[in-house]
Amino acid sequence: MEIIFWRNPGKVKDQILCPHCGRVVEKYRNPLPTVDIIIETPKGIILIKRKNPPHGWALPGGFVDYGETLEEAAVREAKEETSLHVKLVSVLGAYSDPKRDPRHHTISYVFIARSRGKAKASDDALEIGTFDRNSLPKNLAFDHDRILQNYFSGQFGCFAEGIQKLPKTGS
Repeated sequence: MEIIFWRNPGKVKDQILCPHCGRVVEKYRNPLPTVDIIIETPKGIILIKRKNPPHGWALPGGFVDYGETLEEAAVREAKEETSLHVKLVSVLGAYSDPKRDPRHHTISYVFIARSRGKAKASDDALEIGTFDRNSLPKNLAFDHDRILQNYFSGQFGCFAEGIQKLPKTGS
């Protein structure tokens, strides 16, 4: 039984042919949920140097596993990439620019966490660094420069990425 699949460039749906009846079935392409974690330590925030493409320095984070909450994913990713146990303390916001990740359309929920342990690179992290506002590396991956700009300027909340103004209604 062969399944025929084709993409419609620029469309939000792909199409497949049902192997049983031959009808066209639409398969939606949805953004992938991810988390990023700004881990605060007494010496600064933790960034990882990515082992896999796209390369560069990045906030610890990754994809949310099926059946996992955003909070569970954030704690797991922090542990996997930095070896740190973290306490989530706040939410910075959600970032959803379709171009934020060159591999896929992702939506990232960004947490702020605290930890006091010794960070050690593991999993997808090649190297670990502790940085402050004035020592951030230039080659940040994804949209992490924007996320950190919002963090350091105190722009917290769901609309940190920007909000469109609604048109005025006549009265």
